Amino acid sequence: MNLAQQPASNLFYQGRTRRPLVAEARGVYIWDVDGRRYLDGSSGAMVANIGHSNERVLAAMRAQMEKATFAYRLHFENEPAERLARATAQKMPAGLNRVFFVSGGSEAVESAIKLARQYALATGQDRRWKVVSRFPSYHGATLGALALTGMTNMTEPFAPIMREMPKIPAPTCYLDRDNLTDEERGLRYAEMLREKIIAEGPETVLAFVMEPVGGAATGALVAPDSYYARIAEICREFGILLILDEVMTGAGRTGRFLAGEHWGLQPDIVALSKGFAAGYAPLGAMVAHEKIVEPVLASGGFVHGFTYAGNPLACAAGLAVLEEIEREGLCGNAESMGRRLKAELEGLKARYPFIGDVRGKGLLLAFELVSDTGTMEPLPKEMDAHVHLVEEAYRRGLIIYSRRTRGGTAGDHFMVCPPLIVNEDHIGEIMEKLTAALDAFAGRFGLPIGNH
Repeated sequence: MNLAQQPASNLFYQGRTRRPLVAEARGVYIWDVDGRRYLDGSSGAMVANIGHSNERVLAAMRAQMEKATFAYRLHFENEPAERLARATAQKMPAGLNRVFFVSGGSEAVESAIKLARQYALATGQDRRWKVVSRFPSYHGATLGALALTGMTNMTEPFAPIMREMPKIPAPTCYLDRDNLTDEERGLRYAEMLREKIIAEGPETVLAFVMEPVGGAATGALVAPDSYYARIAEICREFGILLILDEVMTGAGRTGRFLAGEHWGLQPDIVALSKGFAAGYAPLGAMVAHEKIVEPVLASGGFVHGFTYAGNPLACAAGLAVLEEIEREGLCGNAESMGRRLKAELEGLKARYPFIGDVRGKGLLLAFELVSDTGTMEPLPKEMDAHVHLVEEAYRRGLIIYSRRTRGGTAGDHFMVCPPLIVNEDHIGEIMEKLTAALDAFAGRFGLPIGNH
């Protein structure tokens, strides 16, 4: 169907862009009503980790639908929620055994900071309320999560109605032009947390929140290894909570169930969503250490909640997704296929001088476009590269995901994050379509192509 011929819609989201009607989704592919096939090269918004229409997950959902689709948590416990909580706790670092279900990533992060604050109140630390985060970063769209987010375009309109939290620079070492080693750079960025805590007053700082591997705001940013251990040390030094936002990185995306596992991080609270139910139902979770939860419950309970928390149908889907990740060895596949895909993306730098960086871990990968690889100056903002390259790929049947890189207002990165079931043939197809899209993009804007 021609988009111009589609009937007017009563829906609205971020803008006026129309897309074809979806007809079917299977594995790594999605078809529109005209039969055109798209390779889901970004798993939606890094959600469809196990691929689309997995029959075992659908069967688990059908079975639960025959029993009960809703049971309010104040009236009944339900088996899918209990089993999923148990399975989730078993995948967490030691002590993180208390699970609070939500419907999405923003709710998970919002729940994490509310629990952290109530823990402070329950333990006589009522002066602690500041949650330090990074700039750039993205932690969600609710006002609490948005206060942690470091994306100017998303936060600025709402500044009068939220209380913005302290920020430190994200470890964007690839932009640095100095004589430090990677290890030294990692430590330098970590020390910025210590300096910020001291500047704010340690007695007022409640927690530090970070994505172990960057998501939409920084395009799969990975810090030097030295960064992670030092961040954990600083949190312990000042008695502040370490919250890992694993909404995008969790559920196997980086090659481990949690990205924090790559560096042996021991968080106090973890936020999960996206791949946790892999798009089969709205579901997320906050997982907290029992030492955080017990004082809160003992002091009168957690003053927080959502109607659909622990929904039996959503939890049945989530449990089936976790089982599929284990059964199919998808963490291992994310690691091995991620290495292959990253090498292919690295190879594009020789052909396209305007690709300034390729980064990521597992199948959370991205590349950034620049006007000068020496200075890493972004492409002109008015070029809207982050829009145009996505459209060129879409026209060729490849879906990728883009955002502004430098705080949401400039720069262009593109996330290539296919489902964890991806194989070598899929990667070949991704690269063929992406190369064609980059050629067309370069031609449109007069950008250089190697050997041309």
